Amino acid sequence: MTSSAKETWQPEPPALLPPWHTPEREKLQEQARRFAMDEVLPVADELDPQKGEIPASLLARLAELGWFGITVPAEHGGLGLGVFEYCMVSEELARAWMSTASILARSQGLGTAVLDADRRHELLRRSARGDWIGAIALSEPDAGSDLAGVSTRAVLEGDEWVVTGHKRWCGNAKAADFIQVLVRERAAEEGESRSAGLLNLLLEKERGEFPEGLSGSPIDKIGYHGFLTWDLQFDGVRIPRENVIDQAKAAQEDSDADGEAAEQAGFAEAQKFLNTARVHTAARAVGLARAALEDSIRYLQEREQFGHPIADFQALRFTIAEMAAQIEQSRAFYRQVAHLLDLGLPCAKEASMVKLEATEMSVRVTNQAMQLHGGNGYTTERQVERHWRDARLTTIFEGTSEIQKRIISDRLLPRSPLG
Repeated sequence: MTSSAKETWQPEPPALLPPWHTPEREKLQEQARRFAMDEVLPVADELDPQKGEIPASLLARLAELGWFGITVPAEHGGLGLGVFEYCMVSEELARAWMSTASILARSQGLGTAVLDADRRHELLRRSARGDWIGAIALSEPDAGSDLAGVSTRAVLEGDEWVVTGHKRWCGNAKAADFIQVLVRERAAEEGESRSAGLLNLLLEKERGEFPEGLSGSPIDKIGYHGFLTWDLQFDGVRIPRENVIDQAKAAQEDSDADGEAAEQAGFAEAQKFLNTARVHTAARAVGLARAALEDSIRYLQEREQFGHPIADFQALRFTIAEMAAQIEQSRAFYRQVAHLLDLGLPCAKEASMVKLEATEMSVRVTNQAMQLHGGNGYTTERQVERHWRDARLTTIFEGTSEIQKRIISDRLLPRSPLG
């Protein structure tokens, strides 16, 4: 593949700065952009065609920059920044290789919400340093969007949970320091929610190894290379009894609130986690679409037909204009929702909206970029096919577009009692 690290098209700065602009954010964005193009893109160009994994040296650089702890509080060694900065950096990284933006989501305090406060704070410090990078085992062959259908069982035997079952779509499982596993402790009783009896357990492990009782096979994907995605078999895996993940209760433990106020704080923290994941996906989608736009602009200027660069042809120029407008729209939207999250405002509907719009936009734009490249777009000689392959996944993971539509419509149109 041809590298574009030194000749990247840069968008013009906005005439009016948005209300969330700060010099510190501008500096961080520029740092992330330089790093993505100078250090990440060459690695992606080399390893993605081989379906290679992110090298340890690149993970070390991400840790050195502090980006595994962007949202980890400063008192635990993190940068103490917000969802806005987390998504802004992720957009820049996704422009070069989406997997580097995605690996950040497997830290940021993930897998630290254990109930023992000292242990939780220790894990937060490890997360900020980049030596607590995890994986999440939620889905199963028969439970994807409907996680209430999880059947992987956890039985308490003395001081240990014994886990048996089948998980699928677990990215980074073998390379991780831990796996957060959604299990069923008991069946839901009559009158209870179908999700009653579910637990999140923390399985600690060594990088590059599976613990006793756990085996897996990589799933061969068409894109989203950089780390492997696994099909996992749990056959009597043992997890310490205290390794129960509870985002809401951990938030209560760290707050000064008590009673009902503490419960509300805990619920808000758990909801923010879900919303952040959706906005983060939107930011990654924008990064991919921007990559396709930038590569297309360069290609149209290089490619000549009928004695002219094809960038002179009005139909193609108008296509570029439409692509750029859609990208800017989605970027403004994800930054607005990230800003709302940092203010602590409820925005579940908006988080689903931006996830839906940005990811569908990314598919359209990357597909159009392949068309602009003509036959060259259908080869592995150009990066545009990688952008398309990765963008296609964004409409599926972190909740499909159909799931986002359901969330949005349920908030706009409450169901009737007969519905």
